[in-house]
Amino acid sequence: MIELKNIEKIYQMGDVKVVALGGVSLSVVDGEFTAIIGPSGSGKSTLMNILGCLDTPDKGLYLLDGQDVTKMSEKNLSHIRSRKIGFIFQQFNLLQKLTAFENVELPMVYQGVPSKERRARSLAALERVGLDKRIHHKPKELSGGQQQRVAIARAIAAKPSLILADEPTGNLDSKSGAEVMSILHELHHAGNTIVLITHDAKVAQEAERRILIADGKITSDDKGGEPA
Repeated sequence: MIELKNIEKIYQMGDVKVVALGGVSLSVVDGEFTAIIGPSGSGKSTLMNILGCLDTPDKGLYLLDGQDVTKMSEKNLSHIRSRKIGFIFQQFNLLQKLTAFENVELPMVYQGVPSKERRARSLAALERVGLDKRIHHKPKELSGGQQQRVAIARAIAAKPSLILADEPTGNLDSKSGAEVMSILHELHHAGNTIVLITHDAKVAQEAERRILIADGKITSDDKGGEPA
């Protein structure tokens, strides 16, 4: 699914070069639930951006589903993002003027998915996250946990190869956060590949594999099998 080899990313901050990633290599197999954990400034956000094809490395190789995305054009990267990666963000990133159903459906409009199929996929995804009774509600009419579930429905409706969750519980209370993690577990058990980015060790323990990153390098990789 994912193969990173010697990924480097350096930012120029005035006269200073900041090494965000210093030779990161890792593999994630199809169907795996992996957490990447690290404090602020560790490089995990840069790594997430590269995994999500939102940024490109300065050096190294990134294979996603066997495709080398390292030197792709922005047009091709956009195509990869829309069809292979389902994003779940801390801030939900929902459009406030659209209903839950419309928010889930919109990415598939841009993908050119036929109307009948878009509707079926959107309804199925919202039902899967327990929001089939809230499809006509706009974000301001939903709780934070419900908004994140809409975001999850939006991610899975497009049937991506990879679900990339960036601090998905960061803006939620403990109950809503537990509900979101439960949905991620259900998706994993259904065969989805999930990479979870977090600074929270407790959230990371939910994954079956935990990768610790610090100062732009992987410092440990716990492939313990079952989550703690």
